[in-house]
Amino acid sequence: MSEKSSQDVKKKGLLDRFLNVVEWSGNKLPDPIVIFFLLSMSVLVLSAVAGLANWSAVHPGTGETLTAVNLLSTDGMRIVIGDSVSNFGAFPPLGMVLIVMLGIGVAERSGWFEVALQNAATSAPKVLIIPSIAFLGMLGNIAGDAAPIVLPPLAAMLFLKMGWHPVAGIALGYASATGGFAANLMLGMSDALVQGFTQPAAELIDPTIETNVAMNWYFIAASVFVLLPVLWFITAKVTIPRLGVYDPSEGDDVGSTEIEITDHQRSANRWAFVSILVMVVLLVVALIPENSFLRNAETGSITTSSPLMSGIGLLLAIFFFVPGLVYGIKAGTIKKSSDATRMMTESMAQMASFIVIVFFASQMLAYITASNMGAILAIHGANLLEGQHGVVLIIGIIVLSGFVNIFIGSASAKWAILAPIFVPMMMLLDYHPAFTQMIYRIGDGITNPITPMFPYFALVLAVAQRYVRKIGIGTFIATLLPYSIALGVVWTLMMIVWFLIGIPVGPGGPILL
Repeated sequence: MSEKSSQDVKKKGLLDRFLNVVEWSGNKLPDPIVIFFLLSMSVLVLSAVAGLANWSAVHPGTGETLTAVNLLSTDGMRIVIGDSVSNFGAFPPLGMVLIVMLGIGVAERSGWFEVALQNAATSAPKVLIIPSIAFLGMLGNIAGDAAPIVLPPLAAMLFLKMGWHPVAGIALGYASATGGFAANLMLGMSDALVQGFTQPAAELIDPTIETNVAMNWYFIAASVFVLLPVLWFITAKVTIPRLGVYDPSEGDDVGSTEIEITDHQRSANRWAFVSILVMVVLLVVALIPENSFLRNAETGSITTSSPLMSGIGLLLAIFFFVPGLVYGIKAGTIKKSSDATRMMTESMAQMASFIVIVFFASQMLAYITASNMGAILAIHGANLLEGQHGVVLIIGIIVLSGFVNIFIGSASAKWAILAPIFVPMMMLLDYHPAFTQMIYRIGDGITNPITPMFPYFALVLAVAQRYVRKIGIGTFIATLLPYSIALGVVWTLMMIVWFLIGIPVGPGGPILL
């Protein structure tokens, strides 16, 4: 064996050992539902310790002295038992996400998401194949599970036709769909989900504060155009050259697989987009009058305390439901009303684990609020960070969020844990919850491609093994790692520049309170 080959084996062995430790550690974590149950119980125990120790802090805004409440006391247990149902039912993410999923269920199960992605990618000229896949991957997060499932195998087939290594296409499709998860030109379910956890966390400090689903929209829309060249560059200059020429003997007989979209499906897809255009026009027209039913009745504002913002979940559901329904009727996947209702029912069934997580997450947040521990921790944390520049806070939250993401794949699970810590702490340092939420979303996204804990990692690795049978987790993550590094550096710099300029991250989402 040559010296170079020996070094390659050694490097690969070190990488594999490191990734095995990460994978082993992540696999040792219990199910997210169990995590939230244990966290809820931990908050109760800590509230008892803090209450007996008379732990307290002075609220810098009101001057009020907050003292920890023992929830294991007689009065505390009345709160724990008596408020459990209302805690669950009033939890903001629950209704919002379930409403949006009604529309997504029809759009996904009618076949519209898959055909729309395939049609868009295959119609691009060769020079635009790479940026088209990256663009579709980032926009694909509005499509629920469609992008990370559909795009990698589609990109592999396209790359094979172009004479490039198919695993490079899989890496691009997966990295753009998961790494750029918080970059989009449109609002989607992920926006509604994270905002739902941000709002109750912000209320720990200011019960009157109002946040909205669109409060990160300026930043996530701009991120598409910043991250697109990054994904393009890494693929063209790093991934494709590194993987080299593809040898078909390394994998199964998948080179002849064709992407076939019938004329009937193309026609149905066109009609689906026509329906979106019609709805956009109707929405804009409805917003024009100063006394529009979508505006704030008193101020006429579109973004502040307006039906548009408070009802964004229903509007998003309609914007998914209508094109999905139109496509399904035209393509023949929806032939009777029961087909559409079945699709919505199936989408709700997939949300069962989320609903269970929400029950325990809602109790945990309620315990943090009732015990005053969240506010007290935030006040002490803010005192420790007092005088720190915003750049230090940005980098710290991104790094911590990205690290936690390696072990907990669920974005909602992570933010449910981190929001009650980050949001109140940053508010006490005069930073708006929208700004804190966006920083977290960057950290959450950049390590998505390289964590084995992400739900789609094993699925996409299996797709890669069809083309290279011997490809292992270490090799696959090594192929994805340049994307995470590049996205992390560029996206963090973008946030720092954005912060220094002082631009709001979205409607109703200023940097400072």
